[in-house]
Amino acid sequence: MIQPADDRYLTVSDVAELLSISPDTVRRWDKKGLVKSHRNSHNYRVFEKESVLELNSKINGKFNGKSRYKILKNPVKTNYKVLDLFSGAGGTSLGFKNAGLKHELLVEIDKNAVATLKKNFKNTKIIEADVSTVDFSQYKGKIDIVEGGFPCQSFSYAGKKNGFDDVRGTLFFEFARCIKESQPKIAIGENVRGLISHEDGKTLKTMISILNDIGYRVSYKLLKAQYLDVPQKRERLIIVAIRKDLDIPFLFPKEKNYTISLREAFKNVPISAGQSYNEKKKKVLDLVPEGCYWRSLPLKIQKEYMGGSFYLGGGKTGIARRMSWDEPSLTLVCSPAQKQTERCHPSETRPFTIREYARIQTFPDNWDFQGSICSQYKQIGNAVPVNMGFHVGRCVIAMLENKSDLESMVEESEIHL
Repeated sequence: MIQPADDRYLTVSDVAELLSISPDTVRRWDKKGLVKSHRNSHNYRVFEKESVLELNSKINGKFNGKSRYKILKNPVKTNYKVLDLFSGAGGTSLGFKNAGLKHELLVEIDKNAVATLKKNFKNTKIIEADVSTVDFSQYKGKIDIVEGGFPCQSFSYAGKKNGFDDVRGTLFFEFARCIKESQPKIAIGENVRGLISHEDGKTLKTMISILNDIGYRVSYKLLKAQYLDVPQKRERLIIVAIRKDLDIPFLFPKEKNYTISLREAFKNVPISAGQSYNEKKKKVLDLVPEGCYWRSLPLKIQKEYMGGSFYLGGGKTGIARRMSWDEPSLTLVCSPAQKQTERCHPSETRPFTIREYARIQTFPDNWDFQGSICSQYKQIGNAVPVNMGFHVGRCVIAMLENKSDLESMVEESEIHL
């Protein structure tokens, strides 16, 4: 717990006085996730002075410090082996590789994503297949980690007496089957935030129960990419399962006290292909200032552009949305030009390009995406950010080596199930 006398930390009123801004502005920064807050021993919300001053400089165009944007990579390689399911374009896979882990197998069903993996992962076994057709028993005793971002599918809770068989036919079943057949020391599952509350929490509870039944104790945590060296506001649920016969601690990445802006991420970004707006849409978005959305438009244009959506409830803040240079991007989706989830460049009236999309997801500039432009956007938008994968991978290494002092910094889980 942070002590109130620690002069490295400032309260909301301290920040407002120091920077001559309103307390509401400070609270808005916190709500937008631009600066990380903590609670002190009196339960007051406090901020690290250094990060607040840095953010203020960025917002006022005075930031001359060294960019924090980089693709994280550990020069030390380990012999820990990974089975990677639902690999997509390789976000988590590359993050794990950069952390020092070695892949024995990647499995992906989408042909364009497989082409991307084969183009970038040399000398790695990659299978284009439905995961349900793969026999994993051949890897028993030969691998340390199973990793997979299984899509969340609904399944029946009726009875809940058959355990493992209750979820047969879902992709979670295939993830659990792989674990059961290969018996890794650790399994890592990744999913969207909504899994926590899906069916009032019953879906996640059932998954944890099944992993427990096949011999694994489980913990999970919601991670925020913007605090893990990713210039993007993106949340992912990370589920960690450890084989019960092993004395291994649960560890998760410790969030940083800073964020990375698009200005930092886009420095010297390569020119690349991308989508464009039609003339009508471009005229509308030309009127939207940096960091704003449809509410900045004249009322008449709001109604014309939004149609029936104008009269519906909710903030609809993704419509006609232009990003800000001095903030992380909003969560990337499968296309940067979808009307409900617009991702317009901060100063040019166009969607993000392929290489800008990749920078936001922390893929290196030489990561060669295959397939059509639409497929490439989809592959990048669906990926786990590479740097987030790196931090999770470093935690996996720390768990296997029973260490908690690695460069990535880790913290013990508070949830043990």
